[in-house]
Amino acid sequence: MNAKKSVLVLLAVVLLLCTHIVLPGNAQSQATITLKYANFPPSTTFPCVQMERWAKEVEKRTNGKVKVQTFPGGTLLPAKNIFDGVISGMADIGNFAMSYQPGRFPISEAVDLPVGFSSARVASLVLFDLIEKYKAKEFEKVKLLTLFTCPPANLMTSKPVKSLKDLKGMEIRVAGTSVDVLKNLGGSPIAMPQSDTPEALQKGVVKGSFSSMEVLKDFNYAAYTPYATLLNLQVVSFAVVMNKGKWDAMPADVKKVFDDMRREQAEWTGNYVDNHVKDALAWSKEKYKDFQIFELPKSDTAEIPKLMKPIIDAYIKKTNAAGLPGDQIVKDIYSLKAKYEKTK
Repeated sequence: MNAKKSVLVLLAVVLLLCTHIVLPGNAQSQATITLKYANFPPSTTFPCVQMERWAKEVEKRTNGKVKVQTFPGGTLLPAKNIFDGVISGMADIGNFAMSYQPGRFPISEAVDLPVGFSSARVASLVLFDLIEKYKAKEFEKVKLLTLFTCPPANLMTSKPVKSLKDLKGMEIRVAGTSVDVLKNLGGSPIAMPQSDTPEALQKGVVKGSFSSMEVLKDFNYAAYTPYATLLNLQVVSFAVVMNKGKWDAMPADVKKVFDDMRREQAEWTGNYVDNHVKDALAWSKEKYKDFQIFELPKSDTAEIPKLMKPIIDAYIKKTNAAGLPGDQIVKDIYSLKAKYEKTK
């Protein structure tokens, strides 16, 4: 009787243990995947807004299997280190601006040329399609999750600029890639970080800024630049990339979610920031009653492509010399631009 009881107890223990055994494959499929996503601008700016949207959508579409820890404002990696930081595994995912590393992203740079995009949505879709078409080697060490751009650059000034003649010699804050564009328009470019610009405007060190116009609200530029002049010239391109090893280790269903969102996220971001510019303009008009928006005369508008031609020709020459089809890349940009400007 005691022996029988001992056998029964032993069987009960074995069954209890068996119920807690999880096969390795099941453990892997059930485990939560946590990814670290590095970004460089402040959390309120559009590159970080798109990051938070992507993170929430990924968690929802993977039913909580993937959780994304976001690090805005350079808290994980500074702007110029994000791409290499993702390659090395310091971050699993990162968002960065290609223009911060001139010459390293030759195909992406073509979208930053002053070709006259009408919106961030159009420019973002052009960038996405261009990189897809050429399977750009500049991204071969990473998994490319999405691409997008800021809205096209326009003038925000302390004095009215109603013509290119008014711009001549005016000291204007620019980002690095905009120096030649503004110079060719007749202005006097002064490169400085966005963070230094409000004080420079207040002190009159610069008489305006040349960038996308969401900054009128985001950085309260409208307080110092009551005039905006529509030019719709160059954009700044961005990429979101993932560590290659981390990507390879992802389950197939998670990879599908990420791939399905690539183009969707590009268009979503373009639409979001375009609407944010409209909001910034409306806010500026409401808050500052003297705020005005100007369009250039038709003769000046017709002149701008001629003024930008040397910049585009220089890109083609440099890219051809590097063994890439610069002529065709630029033709593709104009073709894709025309295609997407017909759609909404």
